[in-house]
Amino acid sequence: MTALAGERLGRGRLLGYGVGSVGTGVFSTVPGLLLLYYLTDMLGVPAALAGAVLVAPKIWDVLLNPLVGAVSDREAVRTARRTRLLLTGAGLLPVAFALMFAVPEGVPGALWTGVAFLLAATAFAFFQVPYVALPTEMSPSPSERTRIMSWRVVCLTVGILVAGGLAPAVVDLAGGGRPGYVVMGVVIGAVMAAALFTATLSTRWVASAPGPKPLGAVAAFRLARGNAPFFALLAAFVVQALAVAVMLAGAPYVAAYRFGDYTLTTVMFVCLVAPSMPAVPVWARLAGRYGPVRCYLAASIGFGVVAVALVPAISLRATAVTLALIAVAGICYAALQLLPLAMLPDTVHADAVRTGHAQAGAFTGLWTAGETAGLALGPGLYALVLSVAGFVSASAETPVAQEPAALTGLLLGFTALPALLILLSLPFIVRYGRLATSPKENR
Repeated sequence: MTALAGERLGRGRLLGYGVGSVGTGVFSTVPGLLLLYYLTDMLGVPAALAGAVLVAPKIWDVLLNPLVGAVSDREAVRTARRTRLLLTGAGLLPVAFALMFAVPEGVPGALWTGVAFLLAATAFAFFQVPYVALPTEMSPSPSERTRIMSWRVVCLTVGILVAGGLAPAVVDLAGGGRPGYVVMGVVIGAVMAAALFTATLSTRWVASAPGPKPLGAVAAFRLARGNAPFFALLAAFVVQALAVAVMLAGAPYVAAYRFGDYTLTTVMFVCLVAPSMPAVPVWARLAGRYGPVRCYLAASIGFGVVAVALVPAISLRATAVTLALIAVAGICYAALQLLPLAMLPDTVHADAVRTGHAQAGAFTGLWTAGETAGLALGPGLYALVLSVAGFVSASAETPVAQEPAALTGLLLGFTALPALLILLSLPFIVRYGRLATSPKENR
């Protein structure tokens, strides 16, 4: 069944759905935060090769996600549920994640990681695509869907905290080095499994009703391409996901090479993500009062300004100022997560009115493909910055001193580059706002 218009979902159902984002938040964050550093500074893999290892599986995911979306819709037409794909992803993803860090040394380790990452990315698509489609089907009320997304983003924040706070801590507690990463992969994989299976079992009540008939992938995308507001919103979200992914990839390098303390990575990450939890309900209320588009613009501009302000703070090694600025960025980051996801179901429902055909899976397949592309290209783009700046990779046992150009490059990659990307996203947000309020342009 699906909630009726005006019916409020209970907290149990909201939490049951939202907890899945603990698992997805972990997987979306750990590779970007730790895997690049793991390859270059634990296995001694050159930065360019390490970046390729991170990007290739995600390119596959970008191609796969829209197909999974179409499959999810067809499955829902036949069974009125999306449970089977969710179970498949929940079972495979934690295992593949653990294998990503149980690798041999050097280039063979990079290849092993790439294959395991490819398997994990595939399993992630099986879970993430139908999972993102569920809120559209849980309630017809826009305000109620904002509540659903608020719970999801809070749980996503918990997952990101687990990834950014617990994962590096487990590495250290397990003795560091390659063995520490192996233990971390197993522990975090178990956390992911618990979250993903809980969400899958807790959402069996949701009746999925795409249709009126199942569409093939080509037919579904042919219908979807006329949804201009969706693609404007998607473009903004993807560019911002790329900006955040670049920052995540750069955090360990800034901590290790600019502040001389790799363990500061955890503190930086907590400062970024922890403010998101109390900020989510505040942004939800502000969006209800001033409109989600205005709030989305304000938060985006704020995030970009903070990224620029981090340049002098880090250059001066002002730790307290740096952490305070990152916390302000975290407040803005909450809106960057909540508001696009809250507006996404509106574009799906509007498209059903436009075409007469509901296809939440097709749209969420495209959405997650775009998000995946942004998250994938972030570490690769940061790796490119490192390579151009002359960063020298080395294993943890034989560290090397970096040239000033490399230190400057890793700093600007963490600050100025994300700020530029945020700036590029602003016209898409403005366009979405114009299209969403002008139905004639959505044809």
